[in-house]
Amino acid sequence: MADLSRAHIEAFLEMMSAERGAAGNTLSSYQRDLDDLHGFLAGQDKSPLNASSTDLSAYLAHLNSQGFAASSQARRLSAMRQFYKFLYAEGLRGDDPSSILDAPKKSRSLPKTMSEEDVTRLLELAAAEASQVGSDQLARLRMHALLELLYATGMRVSELVSLPAKVLDQEGRFLMIRGKGNKERLVPLSRSAIAAMKAYAQARTAAIAKTGDSPWLFPSSGKEGYLPRQVFARDLKALAARAGLKTTAISPHVMRHAFASHLLQNGADLRVVQELLGHSDISTTQIYTHVLEERLRELVETHHPLAKQAKNAD
Repeated sequence: MADLSRAHIEAFLEMMSAERGAAGNTLSSYQRDLDDLHGFLAGQDKSPLNASSTDLSAYLAHLNSQGFAASSQARRLSAMRQFYKFLYAEGLRGDDPSSILDAPKKSRSLPKTMSEEDVTRLLELAAAEASQVGSDQLARLRMHALLELLYATGMRVSELVSLPAKVLDQEGRFLMIRGKGNKERLVPLSRSAIAAMKAYAQARTAAIAKTGDSPWLFPSSGKEGYLPRQVFARDLKALAARAGLKTTAISPHVMRHAFASHLLQNGADLRVVQELLGHSDISTTQIYTHVLEERLRELVETHHPLAKQAKNAD
């Protein structure tokens, strides 16, 4: 039964890849989560094929006792639900034991972000370093282009580092990004991002004349062929340190949050931000509602007649 259950897990992963277009990281996450569930059930002389809702609840309770955060438990539950929907659809089970399970309550955690001043400071230093002539100028031009693109578009770091070189052929102020599930979205580019890309592209063209061409915009000699996101994150922290910023508070993902927060602070609609970030569900984007709430409070205090009267009375 155990081997059969593992075969069903593999079949589920193949379906998620072929029919849903799930990304490699997503598939790896599902496999880890389902393998862990399989191991827990095996210890109870059960398998995913005969486990009850009570068994699955016991697994979630086990995760809680092990100190797993509510968000991690919710992710495991999501994997279970997808898996059991698959088993039911394939006729391997006559019911879905995960359907009545409640998701663990998550505390609302606000995303880390950066101030506009700190982002400007980082971009200005990257631009200044990129203008310096030297043997490693290509790397500095690359860093400047990476940062300008990241802040202009709010791309996920995985989307950014794996951009194909053919994006250089796109004319105008828009960039087509292929995101999760191979979904494409169009994002606008800032003038500074376009300029940084052009400067990097010229240096890249000169470099590939010596090293050979690559299908990636940011090529690397690593296994994937493009710049590893860990390398970019490391270089970003090094740049932040040179800019005199707190490195522990800065990462590519934090800059993605900064992109979204700064748009909302300056009047952008939440639905627009959802589209730009590539969120399939507006609920994901709603982690930024605290930004909207603060902006609305400031608008009321600034423009509402009663608020003005109260301020003048003070």
